[in-house]
Amino acid sequence: MNIVTRALNPTEHPYTLSEAERALRIELAAAFRVAHHYRWNLQVLNHITARLPDHPDRFLMNRYGLGWDEITASNLVTIDFEGRVLSHQDVKLAPAGYNFHSGILKGRPDLNCVIHVHATPGVVIAATKAGLEIVDQSGCHLYGEIGGHDFEGFAQEEDEVPRILRDLGDKHCLMMWNHGLLTVGRTLAEAFQYMRRLIDACALYERLLATGAEIRPISKDVLDFTRKQIDEKRKTPAYSESEWGYHVRLAERLDPSFAE
Repeated sequence: MNIVTRALNPTEHPYTLSEAERALRIELAAAFRVAHHYRWNLQVLNHITARLPDHPDRFLMNRYGLGWDEITASNLVTIDFEGRVLSHQDVKLAPAGYNFHSGILKGRPDLNCVIHVHATPGVVIAATKAGLEIVDQSGCHLYGEIGGHDFEGFAQEEDEVPRILRDLGDKHCLMMWNHGLLTVGRTLAEAFQYMRRLIDACALYERLLATGAEIRPISKDVLDFTRKQIDEKRKTPAYSESEWGYHVRLAERLDPSFAE
């Protein structure tokens, strides 16, 4: 990977990558490619952001104007919490995306990845008054993990960020009502797995509602018991890392150019 453009500040040296950032860029580019393959996003909006492990006050983000199938390790941009693009010149960022992604990462130093999409199943369920109901075994992984945030217009106003953080709380998923879906994680793997489960659950529930059939509920006792079983699995990195390894291999099979 070769980033040859100079940093935004002309007094700085040409931007160079640490090995930690280089590895994260490749992983994050893989996430974009697989998310596009799963049809989470088919246009130039929405974002996946990831904090640099060796510079916690900086993060990677996709620039405005590129489709997710066009993201590569080298065209991701490095930004700080002051809004400065450090790795490239003449880069345009989506204001709303930068605003709440940077706000979450700055306000929650325990989190290292934020994913936001307008995947159709998620928007459908986010437009219903009741929201998502957990109706199957896979969906149980989301039980107790979904908050809700009211639509306030384009999320580019700084004063909305504290309300997003409040509504997210200690959960990993946020139903942004009349808008879309958001997930967070301590790692890219964790945030990606939550988003995969959340979109799948929304798609299943949308199809179930369309049948008009009476829904067979899962009792609260069973949901609580299953949550305890899942919490034990979450204690080990393998809970999300094994699935993430598959997704990286999938990205390589789809088009290895993401790593360039």
